[in-house]
Amino acid sequence: MIKNLIVFGTRPEAIKMAPLVKEFAKNKNFETRVCVTAQHREMLDQVLDFFQIIPDYDLNLMMPNQNLYSLTANIIVGMGSVLEEFKPDFVYVHGDTTTSMAVAIAGFYSGSKICHVEAGLRTYDKRSPFPEEMNRQISGRIADYHFAPTTGSKNNLLQENISEKEILVTGNTVIDALLESTSIVGSIENKEIEDLKKVIHLGKRIILVTGHRRENHGKGFINICEALQTIALENPDVQIIYPVHLNPNVKNVVYEILSNIDNITLINPLAYPAFVWLMNQSYLIITDSGGVQEEAPSLGKPVLVMRDTTERPEAVETGTVILVGTDKKMIVDETNDLLNNKERYKAMSDLHNPYGDGKASERIVNFISSLSEKN
Repeated sequence: MIKNLIVFGTRPEAIKMAPLVKEFAKNKNFETRVCVTAQHREMLDQVLDFFQIIPDYDLNLMMPNQNLYSLTANIIVGMGSVLEEFKPDFVYVHGDTTTSMAVAIAGFYSGSKICHVEAGLRTYDKRSPFPEEMNRQISGRIADYHFAPTTGSKNNLLQENISEKEILVTGNTVIDALLESTSIVGSIENKEIEDLKKVIHLGKRIILVTGHRRENHGKGFINICEALQTIALENPDVQIIYPVHLNPNVKNVVYEILSNIDNITLINPLAYPAFVWLMNQSYLIITDSGGVQEEAPSLGKPVLVMRDTTERPEAVETGTVILVGTDKKMIVDETNDLLNNKERYKAMSDLHNPYGDGKASERIVNFISSLSEKN
């Protein structure tokens, strides 16, 4: 029997790896175990609960004021005992987190084959996003098999001399998760969703905002907040809802500038089910998140991306997202245009999502099954 170890540590990873955990569980040819590093604890647990995943191993590494030095070292050391005990044939890591990079190193040390899910995304700027760009490049150099979400991601890997037989274009597993989740959230009782219904103003178009990137801290977030303030004051028929990240570099600026504006609602970060529900209720989304760029087009929601570069150029090329950086005027102008230009809004909403059809996990399992059959 082939032994799989799927490892993740943050909320975004958990969302994107949950469909793969479930897909492997259907196949009796694999013994699949889940390990969490708990790089993020509370937000990770919310996703595990929603998708009903119970980890086989929990390193529980999150500490107050943790830094990249100690986190990286603790993950590598913590994974050592797990890898020696289970001895997996394949270790699966996701994307660009410190967990992914450190687990890839530990898995390489153990002799396991490393499978990189959401492989091949690149900005080729090692400081943007930081530290994600180098995390994914290091994971990519170590990986034996690369599951690329798009042809563009595959081409990046080919340019880095990765063998084509080691790459599979799958679509993004986040679409698998989103399609399952949207059907679930409409039929469950959820306190967060009920609380959101109480703060949403009927008849107003909702602009959902998220922001947390390190490269936007400081002047970038000041610009973003001043832009949101202008949008709110110029469009009283709009309600801006902003689940504010708990990082003081974000939270302090947001509350200082955006508190006490009638049509701006600042709320605590949301668990995944409530966030999916809120995305679905939104008119448009303004974000610096990578995952939202992938998810929102499947819901028909235009996205303004508050970053100067993106490792997801397919969305820009397709037209489902617009890069606005932290330029105050550009954020205001593009938002106002989408609010007032119905034809442009509809055209953007109707575009095909370049990130997949919800069958990425199935393709990964089939690929690994075919490898096993050959061996």
